[in-house]
Formats: sequence, C-alpha cells, structure tokens
Amino acid sequence: MTAVAPLQTHTLATARRLVVKIGSALLVDGETGALRREWLNALADDVAALRAQGMQVIIVTSGAVALGRGSLGLLGKALLLEEKQAAAATGQIRLAHAYQEALARHGLTASQVLLTLEDTEERRRHLNGRATLNALLALGAVPIINENDTITTAEIRFGDNDRLAARVAQMASADTLVLLSDIDGLYTADPRVTPDAQHLPEVRALTPEILGMAGEALPGFSSGGMVTKLQAARVALSAGARMAIALGKPLNPLAALLNGARCTWFLPQAEPLTARKRWIAASVKPAGTLTVDAGAANALRAGKSLLPAGVRQIAGSFERGDLVVVQGPTGQTLARGLIAYDSADAARIAGRRSGEIEALLGYRGRDEMIHRDDLVMERAGEE
Repeated sequence: MTAVAPLQTHTLATARRLVVKIGSALLVDGETGALRREWLNALADDVAALRAQGMQVIIVTSGAVALGRGSLGLLGKALLLEEKQAAAATGQIRLAHAYQEALARHGLTASQVLLTLEDTEERRRHLNGRATLNALLALGAVPIINENDTITTAEIRFGDNDRLAARVAQMASADTLVLLSDIDGLYTADPRVTPDAQHLPEVRALTPEILGMAGEALPGFSSGGMVTKLQAARVALSAGARMAIALGKPLNPLAALLNGARCTWFLPQAEPLTARKRWIAASVKPAGTLTVDAGAANALRAGKSLLPAGVRQIAGSFERGDLVVVQGPTGQTLARGLIAYDSADAARIAGRRSGEIEALLGYRGRDEMIHRDDLVMERAGEE
C-alpha cells in the first residue's frame, strides 16, 4: 500500500494556482432543486481569503443541469439527453449569476468558461483555452468552468466534473487540485459498508491496490464516485499537480482544509512545469525545424525564450502549438518546443524584432517564437 500515516504533512497554504471542483450535491438541494446559497456564499468567502494570500483560484463546478431541472419542472425523473441539454441551457444562466453575486460581495469578478472534452484533447483548442485561463487569472478574475452540457452528447461528454477538473488543472498548469466531496478522502474500503475501513492521509502512487479501494457513486445528481476521483488523480499527477479529496458539505470547506481538516493528498513526482517539459521531451515526431543563430543558441542555453530575431531558417509545415526542433547554426539539435506560430507566420517574422510582429502579421501575437515554459533543451533535459 502506497500511503503514509498518521500525520497530515501537506497543506493547502502552499498552493499557488488552485483548481477547486464542486459537485451538484454540494450546490443544489436534491429534492427542491434550489441553490444552497449559504454554502455558496461561504465558499466565496474562502476564495476571497485565498486570493488575499496571493493564491490564484479556478472553480470547476457542476450544478447547471440540477438548477435547470427545477426551473423546467424536471425534478424526480431520469432525463433524456435533449432534456438534460435543455436543463443545462436554463441552469447555466442561474449558476453563473449565483457565482457572480457570491464573488461580487468581495469585489471579485466571475468569468464563465464552458468546455467540452474536445477542447482539452485537440492541441490548438487546448492552447487557446490555456491562454484564456492565464489571461483571466492575470486580470484578477475567478474562472468558473463547467462542462458545456448544452451541446455535448453521450459520446463526447466527460461524464463527470472530477475528470474535467483534472483536465483543467493540466491545461492551466495548476499545482493543486481539490475535489470537494461527500467524503473526507480515500479509505481502504467504502466506509459506508465497512465501518472499520482506514482513512489514507497520503497516496504517492496509484497502485492496483489503491485503485481497488474505489467504491460506487452515491445516488442523486452527482455522476462521479471514488472511481472517477482516482481517474482524476491519474490525470492530475501526470501533470505534476497534487490533488486532495476533501469533505465539502460543511460551510467554508476550503478554510477547513487550509486549517488542516482531514483529507487525502495524492502527491506527484514532479512539479507542473517539469511534468509539462517531460511531455514535450517525450512527445511525437516533430512537425518542423527552426535554425537559430549563435546568439539565440546561447540565450536558449541560458534559459531564455526563443525570440523571432534569432531564427534564421524555417523548415516543415506546422500549426500553432505543434512540436518543433530547434537547431543551432551548425545544425546541432539544441531543443524541442511548442511553437507559438504556424509555419507561414513563423517564416514572416523570422529574423525580425518582436515589436514588428503586429505590422508583419496584422495581429499582435506572442513576443516569443517559443516560450521557455514550452521548451526543453536536448541535453539539459527539464529545467
């Protein structure tokens, strides 16, 4: 068993970029379909307190379908796909407005982002989503993310927001993911069935034994269970983010976690940026090659980004976000990275200063051809 006890050695206080997942059962009364406004206001209090400590917070929330069911008179029945989509379309407005009101009490701006599975799996859409989240966080907003149930189908939907939250943590390079749940972590067995099941404070690897501890989902609005939470942990850990499963029902659940409330921490073997660079280093066949001058080569070795001015030649046909190889002036391979421009635009700005990009392309792109966060030196490995 890969777990340690008895002391909780990790704390929410060390998070820098936090993703919090909130299930429908926490936000919406299952019998009446009414919003649990007191709970949401307490959560907003927690978010404001974390923000005051310098933490960036992204919320991945369920609840649109649950809120819409009540508005459309669809309580107490299994929904057809089109009814679920209609409920989501109705509930998303109410849900976004509720978050906006709760956060505005603290002078915080809520920003709604609707995602589908394809938005995280298709590389360019993933990059666009990542750029949007980074911009929102830089501007001080709190992104409120939900699966776009109005257009997704049974074939392409996430099926639960645990895995969506893990994909968002991966997309945003978050260092911490918290799944607020109806249970305070992972147990050796389902404690509802096995009263003497033991709580695991930490998990360092998702071994077959750990995966076998998952139980079934509770009935109700939530579509996830411990199985999907462990699947989320696999995604988060592979991205270098630690993950906590914590009790969400009491008021101020994040404050409780901050103060050491019992939970289960899943711990990665790498930081987010390191994990991202490992992905780049091990990714598929490069789509193109950039040849740079000696000055750019030295800058890359010093840990700098690759600017257009240092690029002397472009080879291959590639799109924004594709993997390319960077070669030095004598043809030696220096690095691999994710290009910020397609091959046509890269060729137009090669050898030119970053300040000329807008005039050359007609739009203001990134100053860097390849940002250092998206680049791995061939011999130095991850930085």
